[in-house]
Amino acid sequence: MSAYERQMSGGTAPRRVLSHALLFALLCSTALVAASGNAAAFEIFGIKLWGSSEDEDADIVDPLRYAVTIEAPDADEDLAEKLENASALKDDEDRPVSGSLGLLAKARGDRDQLVAALYADARYEGVVTITIEGKPLDDLPPDAEFSGPQPIPVVINIATGPKFTLGDIRLEGDAAGLAGADFGLIAGGDAGSGAVLKAEASIVRALKEEGRPLAKVTEREIVADHATSTLDVTLTVAAGPVAGYGDTTVEGTEKVDRDFTEYMTGLKRGRQYSPEEVDEARDRLLGLEVFNSVTLKEADSLDAVGNIPIGVEVSERKPRYFGLGGTFSNTEGLGLEGYWGHRNLFGRAEKLRIEGKISGIGSNELTELNYNAGIMFEKPGVVGPASKFFAGANTVLEHPDAYDRFSVKGNTGLSYDLDRQQTVSAEVALDYSKITDSFGKHTYLIASIPLRYVYDNRDNRLNPTTGFRALAYAEPSYDI
Repeated sequence: MSAYERQMSGGTAPRRVLSHALLFALLCSTALVAASGNAAAFEIFGIKLWGSSEDEDADIVDPLRYAVTIEAPDADEDLAEKLENASALKDDEDRPVSGSLGLLAKARGDRDQLVAALYADARYEGVVTITIEGKPLDDLPPDAEFSGPQPIPVVINIATGPKFTLGDIRLEGDAAGLAGADFGLIAGGDAGSGAVLKAEASIVRALKEEGRPLAKVTEREIVADHATSTLDVTLTVAAGPVAGYGDTTVEGTEKVDRDFTEYMTGLKRGRQYSPEEVDEARDRLLGLEVFNSVTLKEADSLDAVGNIPIGVEVSERKPRYFGLGGTFSNTEGLGLEGYWGHRNLFGRAEKLRIEGKISGIGSNELTELNYNAGIMFEKPGVVGPASKFFAGANTVLEHPDAYDRFSVKGNTGLSYDLDRQQTVSAEVALDYSKITDSFGKHTYLIASIPLRYVYDNRDNRLNPTTGFRALAYAEPSYDI
């Protein structure tokens, strides 16, 4: 039996203290259920207070429950965790399947996922055996019925086998001049399927960075030598010709101007192709905040003049949004705030946002409430796709104990992305303030020119794991 055939063989809740209001709600719910005469299930905060799991099964045709046991005696703790995470049978054990056919389908899919998990850990000799009610999966007929007492016992036995390492590495075709070690393909190195695929993608990317948009792997030969526990890898790569950008076509726009979307990609016809520029174009379109998703695809072949056409597919977000909020403090009183915005004011991703806030309600006199209001406008692409014009105004009227202040500030400026990591901006701002305190009234008018430089090479701006962000800021000011 071949290695592939062997691999595919059917082988007390924490105590919680409830507030009086919540307790009252629960008592009311209990009374309502008792009055109805139906013992319906009730769950709150993920805790089932009464009722049974049978109510959950009502939406499933012929619900069948099962219990899974995973046996992997040769796996270390890390691999055992990976295998358990890869098992859909284990992950969904608390939810019934739809009849015997559903259990069979889930088991077959689980076997493929577990074999893939073994390959990812370079276990190319691993064997996954699944039995249901003691019978091997491959011995069960397609219409097998499991009529025994539930939950039906399912046992997954995994013989992990030895961990393979990379053996002979050969790059052929247009990649013959490249060194496999530059892409992580080193004899004795990591032979996991993920590492091999990552190296393959890196080789193609390196050729594309030479301006070759059609670079691809044309042949892949992967041989697992079970006698030496090594994986021999041969990749044949076709680089294709150097090409420039062809026509950029946009699909999916509704309210956003199609020509503007094409312009904002910044992919000029005839300029040499660069995968990094394509990535920047996608990020720039997403940064407009008018699209839910953006996909850029190179064509499968060059056009008549030897350029590569680029297809852009987008889906739009809702243009308008608003929000309301409130706060309450026994010292500051009630506060209310709200905002309204438009992401696509004139059809070219112009942003307008109006916001306001009032506080001190109930703690201050009506004439001494605190107000804050502002308006912001942005227009991208004013002097090239990487640029953005912005302007705003904000007014504040506040009455702290020591003084009263009224101020109005306006600003307008321009920002420009030098590349994916560097941004510069300059603006002109004017700030007027009138302050009244125990020493009298004071008026200020300050003009300033804020200048900013940002370097940000974080891998993810919302959840970074590597990189850093640096900011340089200067604001020359003059008191008029």
